[in-house]
Amino acid sequence: MYHYRRRLTREVPFGKLSLGGYQPIRVESMTNTHTMDTEATVAQCRRLYEAGCEIIRLTVPTEKDAENLRNIRDQLRRDGIKTPLVADIHFSARAAFKAVEFVENIRVNPGNYATSQKFSSSDYTEDEYQQELDHVRLEFAPLVEKAREFGASMRIGTNHGSLSDRIVSRHGNSPEGMVEAALEFARMCEEMGYFDLLFSMKSSNVRVMIQAYRLLVKQADEGLRHAYPLHLGVTEAGDGDEGRVKSAMGIGALLEDGLGDTIRVSLTEDPVNEVPVGFAIVKKYNDLHLVSGERGHVPISRIVEDRIPRHCGVSPAGEPPPFNPFSYHRRPSLPLEIGGIRVGGESVPRVETELHAPLSSGDLIYDELVQRLAPGKPDDAIRSEFVSVRIDSEEDLAKLDLLLARLGEAASRLCASTSDTALYVSLLDRVSKARLDIVEGERLDREFLRRLQGERKAVAELSFIQDIAGSSVPAGVLQHLAQKLKDQGVTRLLFSVLSNDAVYSYRRLLQAFNGRALDYPLVVRFRDNSPERLQTLIRSSVQTGTLFSDGIGDMLSLQTPLSVDDEVGLAFNILQGARIRMSKTEFISCPGCGRTYFDLEKAAASIKGRMAHLKGLKIGIMGCIVNGPGEMADADFGYVGAGRNRISLYVGRECVAENIPEAEAVDRLIELVRAHGKWVDPL
Repeated sequence: MYHYRRRLTREVPFGKLSLGGYQPIRVESMTNTHTMDTEATVAQCRRLYEAGCEIIRLTVPTEKDAENLRNIRDQLRRDGIKTPLVADIHFSARAAFKAVEFVENIRVNPGNYATSQKFSSSDYTEDEYQQELDHVRLEFAPLVEKAREFGASMRIGTNHGSLSDRIVSRHGNSPEGMVEAALEFARMCEEMGYFDLLFSMKSSNVRVMIQAYRLLVKQADEGLRHAYPLHLGVTEAGDGDEGRVKSAMGIGALLEDGLGDTIRVSLTEDPVNEVPVGFAIVKKYNDLHLVSGERGHVPISRIVEDRIPRHCGVSPAGEPPPFNPFSYHRRPSLPLEIGGIRVGGESVPRVETELHAPLSSGDLIYDELVQRLAPGKPDDAIRSEFVSVRIDSEEDLAKLDLLLARLGEAASRLCASTSDTALYVSLLDRVSKARLDIVEGERLDREFLRRLQGERKAVAELSFIQDIAGSSVPAGVLQHLAQKLKDQGVTRLLFSVLSNDAVYSYRRLLQAFNGRALDYPLVVRFRDNSPERLQTLIRSSVQTGTLFSDGIGDMLSLQTPLSVDDEVGLAFNILQGARIRMSKTEFISCPGCGRTYFDLEKAAASIKGRMAHLKGLKIGIMGCIVNGPGEMADADFGYVGAGRNRISLYVGRECVAENIPEAEAVDRLIELVRAHGKWVDPL
């Protein structure tokens, strides 16, 4: 939990590739064509291959679709495309039994394989539970034997919300239920001597997804014979920046824990768009070990096996994590008020951004500051709540005074930063918050601690600038300062680390603060200078979203090359992805597949265009019932495909209108939202 070490897993065959072990983290995608349409499916597979996709999944709803996999596979192989194929199975054991003949891997969902889903909460007696489990074993065993015969591996893929009624009756619709559903199937495989397995634990809720994978690893390592590879993904992530941010947060959090052997980014877009996002997410982790080879992929450099932890429950040295990795609890912190805005305590995390323009730029810095603070917008607008500016000299102080005078009321939310302790104390009388950058190797003024005492207008933030030092160094320095200041009764304090890799540094900082019962609020800071916008989105989302998903952080501050609007939007997308601050409508939108019989991208765009102003409302947009009331487990309203150009509408998991013509469905959805008192007219 405090530094990167990849979990060593069993190496599983995947056609010309293999997963796990010392292999690189693979990137895959899924077709959204109908599997019976050979020409369209082959064409899309070719485009995915040309984009670099390493594994391609196809939906197989019926035995007839499964039979056509032969034609798709044979055409691809004739074209020289040897990319491994995966058959995606829901419900139909007969489709699975046929599909396994033509693919390198078969995915089964233990929530609906050989069992019915009524989405009921009926209790099961012990006998009823065992009888259904015996039935599943009877249906599943022939598939395991046939997979062994044809040399195919198997993914046991659980999805949040699509669990069997039997599992829900005992474990609820929870990470615990997801894990037990998968382990039941894995135990059956092991009993039959079949070990070519991998797992997935997907959810549209980033926090649930992270917790489920961690819990799976802990329980699997305790109860199964092997550490099996993991396929990572946030299902129904949506589209645009929101989909990329959510995917990076969920997948990246687990990669930072050393978990994950293959990933799929699920976007409501052309599946080809998923591939570069996937490679952007895994780049950091593959670059740690890759040297050369086909598409840059060769086996990971051998690391002494006994130095690699099998699960994330404790660190290699036996240190417990500074938070509960299996359930969400926000870190308690001391509440503060800064410029009339509450920070810490029970308040939602706040957003701060840093000015790009220097103080010497005159009108340029004033215009940028007004754009970030947007003082004319309503209080709940997506904007910076604090804006920081660098102060590097006495001359800058004079320019700051002129800027403050010009800003008027907006100045109450201004912060300022400096690495000079004398300037820092002067700033405390000028702005709402002053940040002191503690630079590696420098010594603080001996009078510094004494001068922070007393009643001052501003809140003080101590920020360690981490360039070379390991993750333990900022934690040690800030914990020492925090203890000294606490002993002297100083309460109006914030602490932060400014780093290119925030996750491990903040975990160490939290560990150090926990050890001394220090509850000062934490500002999660991250800087990125990536030349590509996508890399900035990915890195910022992973490094800060991981922390907020684990309950760490009271304020978010990004320093990036993005535009003002993009940077502020990214910060709010990260907080919304962590489900800790809802600033706009949440669209839980699936990527579509061969089970979808309407234009999913067009429908999603239409719904977003008309409902994006409904702050905090969660709307599921699903191609079919497989990804319907089950997988959109926490949506308020649902728009779900019910057949060719037909839509069903849901309130929660209850279907309230069936088989509506697609042309009427969006209007009917808005009427439904209005009828439940959730509609407001756009401004």
